[in-house]
Amino acid sequence: MSKDNPPGLDLERLAAHLGRERPDLARGPLTAEVIQGGRSNLTYRVSDGHSTWVLRRPPLGHVLATAHDMGREHRVISALHGTPVPVPETLLLCADEEVLGAPFYVMEHVEGTPYRTAEELSALGPERTRELLFTLTDTLVALHSLDPAAVGLADFGRPEGFLERQLRRWGKQLDASRSRDLPHVDELHAALGASLPESPRPTVVHGDFRLDNVLARADGRITAVLDWEMSTLGDPLTDLGLLVMYSDQRELPDSLISSARSAPGHPSPRELVERYAEVSGRDVSRVNWYTAFAYFKLAVIAEGIHYRYTLGQTVGRGFDRIGALVPALIDHGLTTLQEG
Repeated sequence: MSKDNPPGLDLERLAAHLGRERPDLARGPLTAEVIQGGRSNLTYRVSDGHSTWVLRRPPLGHVLATAHDMGREHRVISALHGTPVPVPETLLLCADEEVLGAPFYVMEHVEGTPYRTAEELSALGPERTRELLFTLTDTLVALHSLDPAAVGLADFGRPEGFLERQLRRWGKQLDASRSRDLPHVDELHAALGASLPESPRPTVVHGDFRLDNVLARADGRITAVLDWEMSTLGDPLTDLGLLVMYSDQRELPDSLISSARSAPGHPSPRELVERYAEVSGRDVSRVNWYTAFAYFKLAVIAEGIHYRYTLGQTVGRGFDRIGALVPALIDHGLTTLQEG
């Protein structure tokens, strides 16, 4: 790790703040590095020479409203710690933007691998890859089985009218990032609104549940679910739709949907849906709508990233190729909805 300041992280100001609030986390000079892989909130591995922990803050520059709320992310992780859903322990929340220029929080560093590619999964072999994906599905069922009130999250969202609000919200976020013509994106948005399913009982939803948003050991045990920035109370099948989308075998021109889905042993989307239905007991007959909605959301997210890239406000590698992914996501969303 480097002693120099990574983009968005002033180590001297951070050390001074920790010295006041959590001196046990700043017992020596701080070093830090950006953890690659995330394309939204910035994540850093930080060390004081004695211990290592993780800091999360919003992206630099253009920020879509409500999409990077550090307080919400800190709250849900704190609430879920100690439940059957594995999450890191939270250590500090700072809402004072004077420290780093934006709110941030600190959590424990958890060992594990975020499997992002088929090559990484190939080291596990087909059988353990298959079991890991089924464990991922079971972890999603565990999240959706929690009583929000029992973990202090009864007021974490407004489940009534959840899908309608989600469609409006993502439509507005698309408008906030429009910088070019995107054929059929408004058609997909309208078609989703015209065929809304009836939501089951609301649960805590993750909002971006996929294999590379968890840490796992080589034996297949999941050690932490990460990236809770879009979590809320709502329709649990929105998470299932995302998991199905990320497991779709159709070719895409970039790696926002990682190549992990093509690894030997990776279950098919149908197998994951059947596993979820079996363990949860939920009706999954409208899963195609939720999968099409997942494609629409990812298209909006990717377009927002592309917009920030054109403004020179992204940190990390691979952002120059994100824009090419958006039209394919829109087309897959329309095709999936028509198949449903």
